[in-house]
Amino acid sequence: MFKDVVTTVEELRALMGEPSDLALRKDIGRLDEHCRAFIARSPFVLVATSDRTGRCDVSPKGDAPGFVEVLDEQHLVIPDRPGNKRFDGIRNLLENPGIGLLFLLPRSEETLRVNGRAQIVRDAELLARFAVQGKLPQLAIVVEVQESFLHCAKCVKRSGLWDTAKWPDLAGLASPAQMFLDHAKPHDMTVEALAERLQDGYRKNLY
Repeated sequence: MFKDVVTTVEELRALMGEPSDLALRKDIGRLDEHCRAFIARSPFVLVATSDRTGRCDVSPKGDAPGFVEVLDEQHLVIPDRPGNKRFDGIRNLLENPGIGLLFLLPRSEETLRVNGRAQIVRDAELLARFAVQGKLPQLAIVVEVQESFLHCAKCVKRSGLWDTAKWPDLAGLASPAQMFLDHAKPHDMTVEALAERLQDGYRKNLY
């Protein structure tokens, strides 16, 4: 389909050049006081995984700031809250423990990247630390950290992610209920009924 495709690292480097010493040295491979402070304030993380064949998934995880807990310099824990039970990321981790995390912090243009290997755990004493509204997660993802570094702000600056003046107009965008209806094509369900189902789930099943 395409005629000029980059297929080797050598081609990539010849085209784009080498990373700076700073870019290489910023990966500290652990969670120091700066990483801990960032994670303690972050309410949102993107979790990247792939199965043994390379099929990829990125799952968003969000909760109150600091919902991801750092255990020590090499380990952090992400509680698994109720969702749609597809378990795309968790099923991937059962085949391939490699995991990539991108922590976002509202108003911060830098992001924090953490990569490592994950386990799916259900230790009662660990899960008890993540109770919300009297409800415990049934599972948690424990990550053994192999790489950790601050990602520069260029992508956020280009996107205007936190600049409300640059946010796109949503007029003309289909509602989430309409999108779900068109994609899933549930039998005997109207847009209005699906919208109510979504809102009911948000009211009752966040935890």
